[in-house]
Parts: sequence; C-alpha cells; structure tokens
Amino acid sequence: MKRIYTFGGALEERNLTVADIIQNKADGIKMTQVTARDAEEAKIISDQDVDMIITGSDWLADVRQGAPNTFITAALFAGRYITNDEILKGAIMAAMEGADSVLTPRGLGVVEMLANEGLAVQGHVGMVPSSSSKLGGLRTVGKTADEAIKILNDMRRLEDAGAYGAEVECVAEDALKEISKHTSLVLNSLGSGSGGDVIFLFFEDICGETGDPPGKTPRHAMSWGDGAKIREQLDRERRKAINGFHEAVKEGSFPDTDHTISMLPGEKDLLLEALDNI
Repeated sequence: MKRIYTFGGALEERNLTVADIIQNKADGIKMTQVTARDAEEAKIISDQDVDMIITGSDWLADVRQGAPNTFITAALFAGRYITNDEILKGAIMAAMEGADSVLTPRGLGVVEMLANEGLAVQGHVGMVPSSSSKLGGLRTVGKTADEAIKILNDMRRLEDAGAYGAEVECVAEDALKEISKHTSLVLNSLGSGSGGDVIFLFFEDICGETGDPPGKTPRHAMSWGDGAKIREQLDRERRKAINGFHEAVKEGSFPDTDHTISMLPGEKDLLLEALDNI
C-alpha cells in the first residue's frame, strides 16, 4: 500500500498510484479494471485484488465505501456535466470524494482544463458510444490503417493536453498492439484485446448477469459466473414471497399472534375505561 494525500487533503492508502500505473506500463505489467456501481460490487472487486475500479461520478462515494484502498477512476458522463464550469466542479468534487483519476469523453480543451488543475485525467478514444452515429453505428474501429493512424493521433493529442491515460474502446486488437508502441498514455482496453496496458470489463458481464438472452455477454466480454441464473431464481423467490404476503393479509392469517405484541395485563381494561370516558 502507498500513502497518499487525496485532492481533499485526507491521508489515505492506495494499492496503486498514478506513478505506479505508468511504471507498470513501462515494465509491461498487465493490470485489471472492473466497473462498480455501489459499495457491494466494489467490495467484491477489492477483495479479489483487482487493480482498479471505474465508476460513474454519481456513484463514487458509495463505491469508495466498499473499496477504501483501491485505485478508483470517476467517469464524468458527458450529459451530466455540460459547461466547462460544471465539468470542472464535477471533477473536483469527485477528487474530493476520493477519486484517484477522472475520465472524460469530452474534447481536448476539457482534458487540458482538468489537467491544469492538477487532476489525473483519462480521455476516451476508439468507438466512443456518444459519438457512434458519426461512425455509422456501434462497430469496431481501427480495422484500416487510416483509422488506426487517426486513433494514434487522437492519443497524441490527449498526451499534449495533459492526459496520462485513455479508455480505448472497440479497437482492432492488432492495430492497438502496434499503435500502443507510439504513445506514452496508459491504455485501458475495453473490447480492444490484449494490446492495452489495462484490461477492462464490466462487472455484470464478468458475472454473467447481462445480455440478450440473459447471461449472453457482448462479443468482446467473457463471463466467469452464472449471475443471470441466480437472478432468475431470486426473482422467482421474490415473486413467491410477495404473493405469499399479499394473500396472507387478504385471508387474515397475517399478522398473527406470533408477530404481534399485546398490552401489559390489565392495561387494556384501563384503556377501554378511559376511552368510554372520552
């Protein structure tokens, strides 16, 4: 564990620092990152010694409760913070709540603004979902040399703006392996194969809790659990239990004497007497 001061001035311990992550890239050490939406998921991730967690900034405080010592990146959703002032406020608030870095899909000016305030910033390249319409829909990018060079140029512009890393989403694996040799950014691969420095998946995909049909993960993901089956079982049990409660109340079998408390001996008579005199 490394001792750090957070942006808010709190003395904390972290499993990794930004400097460690950059050094791991230089040393060729692969790292792992998983999403978390709440303290329960974060604790599971932390207990399994996953290197990093990424979460939405709105969920950060709860996630930090579950993983007090894990390196956490807070994603600043594009639609959540609009103006530069809102983005800066959101980023600083996330850092004050214990985020170790922030991720933004916004433009280079935003990245530069946040970096100039001393924040550790990640950008987003490749198939950025909010810009997928410009790509003709959700698809893998970097399958041509021209697209791969454009991705590398995006990375270099992020470097110049002050970012230390970037999420690389749905980029052709062999392209990423080659262009990664030409950037200093720490690259978090989501659906981009093993060419990244950090391999990143969603909690629910790893646990087999998503997909259509349930349990079928996206092509770029893999499941090591059967959470969908368990969720279906839990759903059936919940429905059975709720129906049991409803029926018991309707037929008058609940609440019963095993689940209620009566007045002390003689007190009911005194109550009735008092009520008669009202």
